[in-house]
Amino acid sequence: MNRGYMGKVLWVDLSKSTIREEKIPDEVYEKYLSGLGLASYLLYERIPAGADPLGPDNILGFVSGLLTGTGSLFSGRWMAVGKSPLTGGWGDANCGGTLSPAIKRSGYDGIFFTGISEKPVILTVKNGVAELKDASSLWGKDTVETEEQLKNEYGTHACVATIGPAGEKLSLISGISNDRGRLAARSGLGAVMGAKRLKAIVLEGKKRIGVQNRDEMHRLSRQCNRWVQFQLPLGPGRVLAYMGTLLRILPTGMAMDGLVYKFMLRQWGTASMNQMSPAWGDSPVKNWKGSNEDWDLRKSGSAAPELFAEHETAKYHCYSCPLGCGGICSYPGKYNVSHKPEYESVLALGGLCMNEDTASLFYLNEYLNRAGMDTISAGATVAFALECFEKGIINSADTGGIDLKWGDSKSITELLHMIVNREGIGDLLADGVKVAATRIGKGAAAYAIHAGGQEPAMHDGRMDPGFAVAYSVEPAPGRHTIGAYLYYDMFQLWKKVAGLPRRIPFQIYSKNSLFQASEKHAQESVACSKFTNVINGAGLCMFGAFLGIKRAPTFDWLNASTGWNKTPKDYMDIGERIQTTRQAFNIKQGKNPRDNRLSDRAVGIKPMTHGANKGRTVQIDKMMSDYWKLFGWDTKTGIPTDESMKRLGINPW
Repeated sequence: MNRGYMGKVLWVDLSKSTIREEKIPDEVYEKYLSGLGLASYLLYERIPAGADPLGPDNILGFVSGLLTGTGSLFSGRWMAVGKSPLTGGWGDANCGGTLSPAIKRSGYDGIFFTGISEKPVILTVKNGVAELKDASSLWGKDTVETEEQLKNEYGTHACVATIGPAGEKLSLISGISNDRGRLAARSGLGAVMGAKRLKAIVLEGKKRIGVQNRDEMHRLSRQCNRWVQFQLPLGPGRVLAYMGTLLRILPTGMAMDGLVYKFMLRQWGTASMNQMSPAWGDSPVKNWKGSNEDWDLRKSGSAAPELFAEHETAKYHCYSCPLGCGGICSYPGKYNVSHKPEYESVLALGGLCMNEDTASLFYLNEYLNRAGMDTISAGATVAFALECFEKGIINSADTGGIDLKWGDSKSITELLHMIVNREGIGDLLADGVKVAATRIGKGAAAYAIHAGGQEPAMHDGRMDPGFAVAYSVEPAPGRHTIGAYLYYDMFQLWKKVAGLPRRIPFQIYSKNSLFQASEKHAQESVACSKFTNVINGAGLCMFGAFLGIKRAPTFDWLNASTGWNKTPKDYMDIGERIQTTRQAFNIKQGKNPRDNRLSDRAVGIKPMTHGANKGRTVQIDKMMSDYWKLFGWDTKTGIPTDESMKRLGINPW
């Protein structure tokens, strides 16, 4: 088979200890691609309505992308999928590293688990032979210890995905690790893996990944790589802080070209945003009630890009990535070697909690990666607890004697240890802010910032309302990797897809216009969702896609890989089908789409009285309805209409 995909998946029934292969028809790939698309097709049909996310009926999947291993660039992403115990609906978590090609070289586009094992197990797939093996000796070990032990046993070329103590203890904000702490963090799928008593998967295969037109694939990738290698020096990191300040104080906004962000990523990684985003108003501060005035350039200087670059010993590249935005760091303390903390982790554990202790950011990032816990949700949960303590809703008697204070890295660290280990109040907080607020009561829900149960990422919809829309309408809510008006600028889809609103790079516009619900803005949000589903079906990295659709030729790569002759519109239709299938999954599972709406505080109800986003309110309810309308879903309920389901060839729930 020379179409980029492997044509089959592996099914493992942990209750029965049985393993089988399933061939997937070509027409399924043509309708859904692989990756997230194939997963949506299989899980929608096969997870029964009302399934317990931590029970035997839930399916946990590991999927690669259609372009992984084909010679395209940026195609090293894999995804964990299943019913989310955190939101009760569709769950997926996206990750880089080296696992994605390992799945395909084992002979599969995905590996899916049903049932629950009686004891801890691992799945090994080596040279086409899949086996379940006892993992009792690994239970309790952190993600790095587990990976090191398994590589020692199965060889350094083996790829490992594993949970840590957070997943074992069924924390609903736990994830799945590969490459010593690269985490598929969102949706709480680490808890699903823990509930199934699946400690790890170990993959080593040599299957060939076929491509229909390899010469064309290489030509396209060489062209893309020229854009990646083109680099302008940006000077010291403080320049980016001043850039954020300038973007904030300018009376108008401007359309962004993703090439500028590529310059930042290549030089600093996502740490380039550590000061720029707070100064701009893009970063939520102090549990979403603070602003750039509370987290000014002096305080954000505790996370200046230079402070991370000076400890970087090597660049980290995910599979097939020429950019290398990650880094391996050496920092004095308990953990001598770690992945460089990413922007999301730094702001969640820093500005969101008012924590200026740089050393604690390095420590907590590595500690949570080893525990297998989502740093975004962990930081958000601590910020929630800090505000509850400040308001007198909880006190030192509840916290075991810890006085929780904004910016106190010692108490923040102690609390995170309790959360990971489910000790004391940590047991109450280990399932995220929505569950914690429900259990605490006393008005705590007002301080629990979430979308459908998931804590939103470190991008503020009161700066770019496109983030607020994506947080609220996505079948897996609270996600920053789907869409924003800024993303629409960078994707530049109008250059390939007819009928979309056009942009000129650095085009000036009124900032206030972003906050007006309109069909044009709905078109932009819908286009981002459709295209991101294509990216996730292909296994591509969002950072590569930010180069723009002509520089990173997603549609052309897909045609070269498969031999198809699909148009850009055809691929956007596939993205629509994936999105509608995921939404139908939620409806089948009893999820009300309106329950995914982002918390009032995070959309400016009440508006901020100071700082970058002062006076701004996102017209979130109207924007959600406008989005649903363009997808052909009911504008009041968000439920896909019978007509849309039939048009897209999706079976009724």
